[in-house]
Amino acid sequence: MPVELTWWGHATCTVEDSDVRVLTDPLFARRLAHLRRRRGAVPPPDAWRADVALVSHLHADHLHVPSLARLAPGTRLLVPRGALRAVPGLRRLGHLELTEVAPGDETAVGDLRIRAVPARHDGRRLPVGRHRAPALGYVVEGEARTYFAGDTGLFDGMEKEVGPVDAALLPVGGWGPYLGAEHLDAGRAAEALTRLAPRTAVPVHYGTYWPIGMDAVRPHEFHTPGQEFVRLSALRAPGVTVHRLGHGESVRVEVAR
Repeated sequence: MPVELTWWGHATCTVEDSDVRVLTDPLFARRLAHLRRRRGAVPPPDAWRADVALVSHLHADHLHVPSLARLAPGTRLLVPRGALRAVPGLRRLGHLELTEVAPGDETAVGDLRIRAVPARHDGRRLPVGRHRAPALGYVVEGEARTYFAGDTGLFDGMEKEVGPVDAALLPVGGWGPYLGAEHLDAGRAAEALTRLAPRTAVPVHYGTYWPIGMDAVRPHEFHTPGQEFVRLSALRAPGVTVHRLGHGESVRVEVAR
């Protein structure tokens, strides 16, 4: 059975595997603080449908309480351990089945097994958060093994912590003109492919949000990361098929076991 991956923009994706819908870092806003959505429509109600939603870390463009509130009653929600303490607004989401997880924790949802894995990224709720929670990635294992990296930089032991995967949803940019070491840009994401060796990769976390009033500041950092990731991946990891999706587009991943 093919696995379907859909990119809705930024880090929001749907992974459909084994008749289970997994939603990553739901963000259904046209504007978020100083950011506005510059490309792609706000995800439609169909994007809100999920059996389980995964939150990678506490930054507001990944843990967005108003977007989580749109999920249907009974939807399972996995968040980093410590999120409830750091983000009191989560306590208003009584219609969701919320579970805090840490690296190494596994959760069964239908025929899927979802494993939390480490990420190299600041786990605080910014700008004033003092309570920490680990930034996470997730490996969704069913018919395929799909890695959702969340936000991360490269880190030692990445291939061991993540393990063998068939598909990788990798961030290749950001929402501003500069990226630090705790992010993957196109080059570091291509390096991640050499370590993880998936069959398929989809670039995410680029070309969606940009700060208001900064359209002319390093615009290539907004427009080009996906294309640059395709180019660099062909050079460094030619065995990986990269699908550069448009907002709302999907790809089916055939998995041979």
